[in-house]
Amino acid sequence: MPAKPFDDFRSLLAALPPADDAAGARVRALFAKADKPKESLGRIEDIAAWIAAWSGRAPPTINRPLMAIFAGNHGAVRHGISPRPVAATANEVELCAAGGAAINQVCIANDLGLKVFDLALDIPTGDITEEAALDERGCAATMAFGMEAVAGGADLLCLGDLGVGNSTIAAALCAALFGGSGIDWVGPGAGADAAMIAHKAEVVDRALAFHGPDLSDPLEALRRVGGREFAAICGAILAARMEKIPVLLDGFVATAAAAVLYAGNPGSLDHCLLASLSPEPGHAEAAERLGLQPLLDFGIGHGEGVGAALAAGIVKATALTSSGMAMAVRL
Repeated sequence: MPAKPFDDFRSLLAALPPADDAAGARVRALFAKADKPKESLGRIEDIAAWIAAWSGRAPPTINRPLMAIFAGNHGAVRHGISPRPVAATANEVELCAAGGAAINQVCIANDLGLKVFDLALDIPTGDITEEAALDERGCAATMAFGMEAVAGGADLLCLGDLGVGNSTIAAALCAALFGGSGIDWVGPGAGADAAMIAHKAEVVDRALAFHGPDLSDPLEALRRVGGREFAAICGAILAARMEKIPVLLDGFVATAAAAVLYAGNPGSLDHCLLASLSPEPGHAEAAERLGLQPLLDFGIGHGEGVGAALAAGIVKATALTSSGMAMAVRL
């Protein structure tokens, strides 16, 4: 049979490289030898071992952390699912480019590289209530584009998003993957009131009914009720796994995208940590379904990857704690 666009990604999901458990064990052994109470550093020890296991370096080091933000627009926005105009996505991308967005400041504070990817903002995806967001070829191409986020080299990848209406798309994708109806997954997003939240739930339900049993396959769900930023984040997560790069996920959108991979292979997110829990009620539910415990819970629903960039500072400090204490142990 001729190859299909998703075939390569299905192959990757079926044969993901494992963790370097020996590297993780070495870090735990170093902490055990340190002059301190047993496991007194709590989750710091767990994170340090996680970095070592997924980078292969013990003690771990983080020298080239990267914040990658994927921006996309959605055809379903025409149904009034956001209080913000669709043009706001491009405006936010321009603000990031000018250095005036919140994410710019957090990246400076934590010495993170920053890449912002404009995913054809002038061509919104299909309206998911009456057509697929993307065709298979377009979705696979966007996943491949997302994989390029690590092309310049990185040793910690933080993933975030920009996109008017994409909290509704995240809700639709989670409903497709985990079950339930729109009202189980939608939330206020960028400031929706009760009436708009109810409308968002209705839009999700219409999309679920339109696509029906085709949503049973996770990659089909991604292309049908997802969007370009979701596909690109999926690709970036896969590329990071292949390149032994630990990943920090930010917010509801990145978590919903990650859920696609989890549905294809439950071990596909073992190299990922959830950086921040957003106020979206669906986000907490999705995180629990995926077994992800957030590093931060600051009530950040801003997008732009702000939560991931903040959490990256903690992860960097964790790596330094491990390496510095390892040197003391060896003296």
